[in-house]
Amino acid sequence: MSETAERTHHYHAEASVLGGHLRLPLCQQIKPQAHVKLAREGGYISQRAENYRLEAVISFRSAYTHVAGNRSHKPGEGWYTLTSSVIEGLNVLDVITADRVVGQTITHHPLAGYVPTISFLGTRFENLRIAGHPVELELDYEIFGSKPADDAPYTSDAGFLSRVSRQYDRIRGHQDLPENLAEHYNRLSSTLGGREAVECSLVNQAAGRYPGRCYGHVIKIPDIGVITLGKLVLKQEDFHQKTGVPKKTTIHLTMIDLKLGCVIDGDIPIGGGTSNGESQP
Repeated sequence: MSETAERTHHYHAEASVLGGHLRLPLCQQIKPQAHVKLAREGGYISQRAENYRLEAVISFRSAYTHVAGNRSHKPGEGWYTLTSSVIEGLNVLDVITADRVVGQTITHHPLAGYVPTISFLGTRFENLRIAGHPVELELDYEIFGSKPADDAPYTSDAGFLSRVSRQYDRIRGHQDLPENLAEHYNRLSSTLGGREAVECSLVNQAAGRYPGRCYGHVIKIPDIGVITLGKLVLKQEDFHQKTGVPKKTTIHLTMIDLKLGCVIDGDIPIGGGTSNGESQP
């Protein structure tokens, strides 16, 4: 029996264009929009949403999500998973606007081993603006780098950890860094190198003449709140007792993690997607 026939792969991919909840001036859960979840057997599923508006807080002209999972027909290749979230004509309080925001994760799980190759090809912000001023983004699509050798976890890869550490240092180096952000990134820095999880971003810098202060990929906007751009959380688990190889890798991407803290108060993640998969044995 061939190696491919002996192994099975269970897919997981989930996406929505926005969700969350408001606390002020009204308490309201925000139902996930255009939510999709892939079956364990793979396949393809998509959803669309048009002309969405939540009071005067957030709106978009159109949006769609799609997820897909399939076995590659190319010799020697394994299982691919696509997770995609696209939102067009985004408007938050007439302050944060974008023509288009695309969050996309592609994973390839190999025929032998467990750790996937990860790509963010297609992910982008188009004409992101704050109070009408362009946000000039420096993105690092190679923040994860190449798949670590010998099926090692990303969370122990020296190149990946070095890139994330530099990202933390850029944020922590700001003399006017708010206390809550300093605590958060000091904590992340102190736990970097732990094998289970890493938080980072596809965005290294968000420059521009917009109102507010930029701390790497985090922007504090006066009278509005804080946005975190291109937020990534990598989680690895189910480690083999002898080899230390993680059998499960999860990637969660949030294109705009919006935390409102003014007259309008609430948490609204925008452009979210989660991808992982498990191969057996």
